[in-house]
Amino acid sequence: MSTTSRSAARWRKSSRSSGQGGACVEVAALTPTIAIRDSKDPSGPRLVLDADAAASLLTAIKAGAHDLL
Repeated sequence: MSTTSRSAARWRKSSRSSGQGGACVEVAALTPTIAIRDSKDPSGPRLVLDADAAASLLTAIKAGAHDLL
């Protein structure tokens, strides 16, 4: 992701993230990609995926495929 893309990104946090002690992620649509970052480290690394990969990741997460407990 270029520096310009980073500064123009509109990061969003899930409305379900409140009460999680800050342990959440933020997403930004950077057409044609989706960026994901740790909300506690906004200047840190980002995971950048194309739309299909992002949709597959979200589907897997919702199905519990990446549960850590």
